[in-house]
Amino acid sequence: MTRDQEFYSALSALDQTAYVPGANPRLNEKDPAPLKNRMARENKIVESLEKAVELSGLQDGMTISFHHHFRDGDHIVNLVMDTLARMGFRDLRLAPSSLSDVHAPLIAHIKNGVISHIETSGCRGELAKAVSRGLMDEPMVFRSHGGRAAAIEEDEIHIDVAFLGASSCDPFGNANGYSREGEEKSMCGSLGYARVDAQYADCVIVLTDNIVGYPNVPFGISQRLVDYIVCVDDVGDASKIMTGATRFSTNPHDLMIAEATSNVIVHSGYFYDGFSIQTGSGGASLAVTRFLREAMLEKNIRASFALGGITGAMVKLLEEGLVSRLLDVQSFDLDAAQSLKNNRFHQQIDANYYANPYRRGAAVNQLDVVVLSALEVDTSFNVNVLTGSDGMIRGAVGGHPDTAAGASLRNRRLPAHARAYAERARSREHRGHPRRHGGCARDRSGYRGESAQARGRGATRKSAPEGHAHRGTRAQSRAHHRQTRPAAIWQQDRRHLHLS
Repeated sequence: MTRDQEFYSALSALDQTAYVPGANPRLNEKDPAPLKNRMARENKIVESLEKAVELSGLQDGMTISFHHHFRDGDHIVNLVMDTLARMGFRDLRLAPSSLSDVHAPLIAHIKNGVISHIETSGCRGELAKAVSRGLMDEPMVFRSHGGRAAAIEEDEIHIDVAFLGASSCDPFGNANGYSREGEEKSMCGSLGYARVDAQYADCVIVLTDNIVGYPNVPFGISQRLVDYIVCVDDVGDASKIMTGATRFSTNPHDLMIAEATSNVIVHSGYFYDGFSIQTGSGGASLAVTRFLREAMLEKNIRASFALGGITGAMVKLLEEGLVSRLLDVQSFDLDAAQSLKNNRFHQQIDANYYANPYRRGAAVNQLDVVVLSALEVDTSFNVNVLTGSDGMIRGAVGGHPDTAAGASLRNRRLPAHARAYAERARSREHRGHPRRHGGCARDRSGYRGESAQARGRGATRKSAPEGHAHRGTRAQSRAHHRQTRPAAIWQQDRRHLHLS
């Protein structure tokens, strides 16, 4: 018996099959051509967005997702939704990580039936106003960043197709929020929220305006997660990343609040060499970083890490040696994006790592101090970050509940006049706005429910017909709005809270 015969005989005894070239259809045949030739013909780039959509298998009623790392400079959401509308899609469910002022064109797609449902962490601008006024038949669902990551991982949100914008991408799909090959057309920094979508979506389409050489490393999204790549003219405007909620305040009142907050932290017992911190968005919260820097220099204190949405002010602390590491789930400005690109101690993390409430090692649970902004806080320290006193959606849940639940010391900052206004609003009589205080959609004629008085006498009543104002005390107003369909539902998975 020859050596080969002995080998195959041994394999047969082990009930194993020897490798036979071409026998396994899942294995690719070896291509000895040079890399540049193989890259030209074996890549994941498709000729158009329409073609990528066709290949993805997207159908009516499916769920699609986007990230918001370009914030008000995002061009992807509107581009994709306009394309899907032209292709005739209907009843799509949107699951973006957040929506901004730039996404006002979605109003038309909701009215035309292209979009039937939205689940996100935030909504601003004209779209937020329209939803608050009853634009959608189904309530818009809000989750925290950690709650959204957990819902995607647990398949509570099942993403059929993820459309993810990237500042750079190689032909096989290694994508990032910056480029190491010259100057990118766009830059957003961290792709922390997009990485969760890429990991769990059935199909991932990366849209980029900058195809770079292989391999595009370090990458924010791995090639193994990407199905198709589409080249577009422009994925986003980097100059609009730092807008609205991420601008530093020059208001003396805000700066006074920031200085007072810094003093609280310094004397809290959590300000020690090696402490950890996150400062969120909002002018006063971001300004706290500047005041803390002065205290850290004075007392010779260093932070072990800073977390969350990273700003240029936090980057400065890293460069000065006042912070050892930055864990970046979202880059709030171009200074942060450049630092992520160039500084090895500035690391990109995804939303699961950041704040998934079901992960024991979630970074928010390692925080000593967090500083966040708020719209309203009552005397029992219940915090509202989503709606104004008029019930209109004005911002985002974001990472507020995640960090508040995880950090040892939670600081919420808001102007005193805002608290006073909230108290005055609570004491007023309800004056005819069908969504006042409740953030509710328009009244639904024929919907039956209980009023405050009816519950006391065991009776039910019919709510007012559409457009009719319900008048009465605030208690009656609350009862009335519990009967109507809400414009938004807040689902915070860490504490299983549902605001409706």
